[in-house]
Amino acid sequence: MSDAGISLAALVRAAALRDPGAPAVVAGDERLTWGELDAAADRVAAGYAARGLTAGARVAVQLPNGLPWLRAVLGALRAGLTVVPVNTAYTDPELEHVLTDSGAQLLVTSAARDSLAGVQVCPGPPEGEGPADPVADDPSALAFLCYTSGTTGRPRGAMLTAGALRANQEQCLAMSPPPVRSDDRVLLVLPLFHVYGLNAGFGLVAATGACAVLEETFDPQASLALMAGEQITAVPGAPPMYQAWLAVADATGSDADLRRAFAAVRVASAGAAPLPEDVWRAMRDRAAVTVWEGYGLTEAAPVVASTLATGRAKPACIGGAVPGLELVLRDTASIGAVTVDLPDEESGTGEDDGGDSDEGPGEIWVRGPNLFSGYWPDGVDGPDADGWLGTGDLAYRDADGDLHLVDRRSDLILVSGFNVYPAEVERVLDQHPALVESAVIGVPDPRTGAAVRAVVVLVPGQTLTVEELQTFAGQSLARYKVPTSVHFLSSLPHSLTGKVSRARLRELGLTGADVDDAVPAGG
Repeated sequence: MSDAGISLAALVRAAALRDPGAPAVVAGDERLTWGELDAAADRVAAGYAARGLTAGARVAVQLPNGLPWLRAVLGALRAGLTVVPVNTAYTDPELEHVLTDSGAQLLVTSAARDSLAGVQVCPGPPEGEGPADPVADDPSALAFLCYTSGTTGRPRGAMLTAGALRANQEQCLAMSPPPVRSDDRVLLVLPLFHVYGLNAGFGLVAATGACAVLEETFDPQASLALMAGEQITAVPGAPPMYQAWLAVADATGSDADLRRAFAAVRVASAGAAPLPEDVWRAMRDRAAVTVWEGYGLTEAAPVVASTLATGRAKPACIGGAVPGLELVLRDTASIGAVTVDLPDEESGTGEDDGGDSDEGPGEIWVRGPNLFSGYWPDGVDGPDADGWLGTGDLAYRDADGDLHLVDRRSDLILVSGFNVYPAEVERVLDQHPALVESAVIGVPDPRTGAAVRAVVVLVPGQTLTVEELQTFAGQSLARYKVPTSVHFLSSLPHSLTGKVSRARLRELGLTGADVDDAVPAGG
């Protein structure tokens, strides 16, 4: 580990000691230097101590991106507390679950409200007099409980130590070029309560002493203007952001604002969900920027792989493991799926099956110092006895050794022993001009064990029959991959990071065998 320290609070202190007058944060009209941010963390740490919170206690923070979030979190870490970041979109029942499950003693939120689930509520970060008593910078200390949505059931708290977070920062900064340098101005519109914005965003800013430019909520037009005005040089992003920026340019009929916003950008990256190939190419051609795609998960704090790690920028590719992390692909046969090579007439294009790859598809397993310590409170389902963690994500390696995501293991559909990857089917369906988007899930089938169901959203004013969509899909997909049923919805549920939530569709009962095909009026 670096001499700068381990925790985010220690990294802020180190940046302040190196250059207290250097710009640390821009948030609207507010601008703080590293010295000022460090002093603010001290005052809030004292405020927590004044409320009787001692090292190890959990404090939940439900705030949007901004200085209050940074002050609340950095002050808590400096006081030796464990931070429970909370999604600002959570309803009271969802918030109550997190508060109750984590045993949080205090909720820091943006507005005054009564106590919730017996937890004391504080409207904004508490402040005290003078610095709190120093707490040892311990790499094994539990720094964050990050609640993950999971695939079924209620969210669980992933236990991330200060050492795991710091390890992932160092892994990322060992790539060439690094995603953040000390002279960068980094756009942070990714939610800080999500581990991507938290550690791959602000964590790298604190580790390098760069400057974070915060945006409370993502507004595509406003963020383009902000990027140009602040001369943004690094953009950690998610696919919906790039899609929205391109849509702004489409709406105005000009790429001028898009190019102006990205003119100073040194590194643009994408994670949290697969970046569509057409978006990758459009950003390269229209914004004159290469988007370096990566892959991660909360339990890895979060970055696992990136095209920055290999130096080969490719569309629909996540590159290789970050330095210092071991990654292997384990045969899908070990999880009950069978990979079968079909005759040419049955295999469709075969382009997305990994047929030309050197390895895979297989489940991604990882081992390294950035992994979580299991789920709260007892560490269940953490890395195995040898330190390996199965991610549940399937990938293959191409001839260059670069990784390409295929799908979630839990979303894999086994039709008569053949693997069907929903993402492959969705890519084909989404090319139909009458569709806005699609999601593919498995449904029980007495003959084949499982069948493919498509859940789709039509472009307003368009009509489409089930048979028409099946015919379209059959032009690119083997017969067993073509949806046997289609359900039409007005919209699909999405996760915070823009991914269609297949788990939510399953919760809605759309995997039931008794769900009839629904054809929209006029179809």
